[in-house]
Amino acid sequence: MHRPSYDELLEVVAELREQLAERDRRISELTRRVGELEALVDDVRRGGKRQAAPFSRGEPKADPKPPGRKPGGQYGRQAVRAAPKRVDEWVSVQCPLWCPSCHGRVRVKGKATQYQIDIPRIRPWTTGFEIQVGECGECGCRVQGRDPRQTSNAVTVGTVQLGPGVIAFAAYLNKVGGMSYGKIASLLKELVGLEVARSALCRALARLARRAEPTYEALVQKVRASPIVYPDETGWREGGRSAWLWAHATPSATVYSIERGRGYTEAAKILGADYPGIIGADGWAPYRLFRHATLQTCLAHLLRRCDEMLETATRGGVRFPRKIKTILKDALELRDRRDARQISPHGLRVAKGRLEARMGRALCARADGPLSRSHGGAFPDGVFVLSIGRRRHFGLLQVFPGCDSGRGARAPPHRLQTRPQGETLDEPCRSESHTLGLRLDPEPAPASGLARRRLGLRSIR
Repeated sequence: MHRPSYDELLEVVAELREQLAERDRRISELTRRVGELEALVDDVRRGGKRQAAPFSRGEPKADPKPPGRKPGGQYGRQAVRAAPKRVDEWVSVQCPLWCPSCHGRVRVKGKATQYQIDIPRIRPWTTGFEIQVGECGECGCRVQGRDPRQTSNAVTVGTVQLGPGVIAFAAYLNKVGGMSYGKIASLLKELVGLEVARSALCRALARLARRAEPTYEALVQKVRASPIVYPDETGWREGGRSAWLWAHATPSATVYSIERGRGYTEAAKILGADYPGIIGADGWAPYRLFRHATLQTCLAHLLRRCDEMLETATRGGVRFPRKIKTILKDALELRDRRDARQISPHGLRVAKGRLEARMGRALCARADGPLSRSHGGAFPDGVFVLSIGRRRHFGLLQVFPGCDSGRGARAPPHRLQTRPQGETLDEPCRSESHTLGLRLDPEPAPASGLARRRLGLRSIR
């Protein structure tokens, strides 16, 4: 067995010392980095909580920009509040007889007018009702009168009731302003001197909800009758448990509902399973189960996906999402020009054709790809394969369908129209929407190569 010499041992010791020094340096660097990251995590956690200054963004800048808007070359006339049409009180303000600066004699030269809009002092208004009580001569039932201004029939227990104005004000603060019952009670006490318990407000709003049920059902029917609906859902808490707040918006009404789930069953409670109109949604899968509806994908989501692709794409990979993003924005600009009547119907048709041609050139799929073979290579004119991220769709591109004349109901911006699964591509477009449309059908079996994140085109003319 070879025994190392003294010099060899010294070399080994020196090498080990260098390794230990490098390791100590690395540990010190990592420790410093961990400290920076922990401080950053603490800042993020504190920023997520409500602070006394909710809009604080850290330490102020050393050279902040001056506040206010930048002056322009043609600023124009300064906007002022219009003079009120009705004045409740006129106050005559006398001019001082002596100048406050030099104490010289002041001569009156004219008059000036100023208006001040204020809220008068609010105090509770108490109304007493003397209610006549009778008894039926046939059955002996107790009968009493009721004034339309009364909010309750209670005359033995709970004879002091809140009026409709207080209940309406509390409902607005709670449902629109998002204030709790405790804060509403404190506001009423400080503002008008009305002391009311939180439980009284809670019961009053519950009674109001029961009275408003017929109105709510009428709004639901109005949503179902609307030709276009924009549903959305967000997280909610009810009784300490997770729930979902659903919103179904139309051009004339919006209906909210709180449900335990986020699926097709909950969506169909408001829309109905056989809703035949246009559903403008964000791509959530349950909306595709409405077989009689026309799906309309939010264009803002597709633009956002293009931005996400641009953040991670390298070299030539940025060309495709950049092209699609440019085309979509040009289509929105064309829509704005049409709505402002800055383009003729003929010019609109020409611009539409150019947009479709640009999109066709951008969606460069191979004609012999797996999707083309699966459909026998028989694609109608304008059919494209859309594959953004990990989602793949099969659909028909239509730009501003049915709006050559420039008339008709205007659809909200940033939307893409999609056709639900089950409809054939040969069916005519039922939508009269005036926005960029991309009709999509989900393909159940994604083909290989989705990581390329490309759009494919196979057009048979």
